[in-house]
Amino acid sequence: MTHPADIGTHPDIVQMRARYEAAAANPRAQVTDGLTLLAGTYLALSPWIVGFHRLSPFTVNNLITGILVALLALGFSSAFGRTYGISWVAPAIGVWTIVAPWVIRGHATTGTIVNNVITGAIILILGLATMRFGMGERGRPGGGGFRRPTP
Repeated sequence: MTHPADIGTHPDIVQMRARYEAAAANPRAQVTDGLTLLAGTYLALSPWIVGFHRLSPFTVNNLITGILVALLALGFSSAFGRTYGISWVAPAIGVWTIVAPWVIRGHATTGTIVNNVITGAIILILGLATMRFGMGERGRPGGGGFRRPTP
């Protein structure tokens, strides 16, 4: 029994790649990726925009998580077929951003709390939307996952 050397030509792999390329080419997915990039950039810069850059734990937290969200958005927009498996990270960062003012010890102000809750909720929603694009047929009513091509 012989096996082809290149698994990349397997019909299931070809179909899966085509599905992820179509998901990445979807205009709604592109808008979602762009908004996620903007939300991540804002989160990274928010300590200086809102004016709580003197609260170093929040500054470091928002800077790091904002950069992570922006990098995820860049990955989703440029190579969704390779990064869809980590699309769950964006909503998780959104949840973390919401709860961070209460978890990180320091002087949480009203501005810090409002900023993180709103920005975290936006990142959470955009992350869930990105996950939805990756689900494709599996996420639709009646969709059962990958479908075999009909001959």
